[in-house]
Amino acid sequence: MTTAASALFTHVPPYAGDPILSLMESFQADTRADKVSLSIGVYFDNAGRLPMLPSVRRAETALLSNIGPRPYLPIEGMAAYRSAVQTLLLGAEHEAVTGGRVATLQTLGGSGALKVGADFLHRYYPESNVWVSDPTWENHHAMFAGAGLKVDTYPYYDPATGGLRFDAMLAKLRTLPRHSVVLLHACCHNPTGVDLSDAQWQELIPVLRDGGLIPFVDIAYQGFGDGLVEDTFALRAMADAGLQFLIANSFSKNFSMYGERCGGLSVVCADRATTEAVLGQLKATVRANYSTPPTHGARVIERVLNDAELFAMWTAETAEMRGRIRAMREQLHAALNAIFQGRHNVDYLLSQRGMFSYTGLNKTQVAQLRDDHAVYLVGSGRLCVSGLTTDNVEHVARAMAAVME
Repeated sequence: MTTAASALFTHVPPYAGDPILSLMESFQADTRADKVSLSIGVYFDNAGRLPMLPSVRRAETALLSNIGPRPYLPIEGMAAYRSAVQTLLLGAEHEAVTGGRVATLQTLGGSGALKVGADFLHRYYPESNVWVSDPTWENHHAMFAGAGLKVDTYPYYDPATGGLRFDAMLAKLRTLPRHSVVLLHACCHNPTGVDLSDAQWQELIPVLRDGGLIPFVDIAYQGFGDGLVEDTFALRAMADAGLQFLIANSFSKNFSMYGERCGGLSVVCADRATTEAVLGQLKATVRANYSTPPTHGARVIERVLNDAELFAMWTAETAEMRGRIRAMREQLHAALNAIFQGRHNVDYLLSQRGMFSYTGLNKTQVAQLRDDHAVYLVGSGRLCVSGLTTDNVEHVARAMAAVME
């Protein structure tokens, strides 16, 4: 017998699952000894393990000597953490920072920063659309649409060259209505690995400013491109040019602290009074969502960022991770060139940056890699470079060559 109570929620469809996380479940169930995961966006060391950074270990160990009560943090998060975020992104001496023009929240990872920012924008610019690169990280679409914003795309990746459609990108952005939100990747573009050069950022900034657009910059891989400071070029150039914009940053990758969910949302405003108002409304947005951020991971990160010795250690550690990613790009490029002997151009592996490369492989080829060779990529052909090691790179090269020829 069906009652009104038992019929509740029967209309809810099953969840199809996140494509990347579902792929990881398939990888875990695969019993082949030579399996390789190049799918999920996580940094692994050359042994294929998630690293524990020495700077993080030292900071966390020091905190153990001062264990105490765990009160709620303020809605906006730890003051020392938030100040460190501003310094890391814009520099301690930047006028936007010293002039009190940056409203910063401690957030639940970079995803939390994007979601709070999306909710804030929808409230104060409800008629604005969000424009994201074609392609972009799939969850950008889901989070902005989930906040009630309409999501469109602007030209970005050129499959013919493995590079950037910069002229088409500028042409499209020049047509957007004022107050359109433009989602940009500061460095290490996900999923393509294709970034704007410094000169291209300088050409883009007047388009954003003159068009009255609202840039929302995602920086999830700071330190994995050219360096911790170098990867913030776009942020500092925008602030120098007087733009008002949002920044979502993540510490998951560059601190290897994925499960602690540490990030930040910063809004660069025109003046101190506007900053105070914006911070207040950001706090109201958080209060209506998860109320306050967690403590532990933020304490560890704040200690590393604000201690000169630990910061120097962490800087060296990010350089080591960045160097390993570049070395794996070079080794895969060399291995494929040795096989192809000029039949296929894989130079995109060297021009793209960060953890990801767009291989150009189609869904059929990706399925062949998985089924025939135990090499796992996401359906778009995105390859996570940090999943490569000196032990598996030749196997991956042979597998890729097999499905490409």
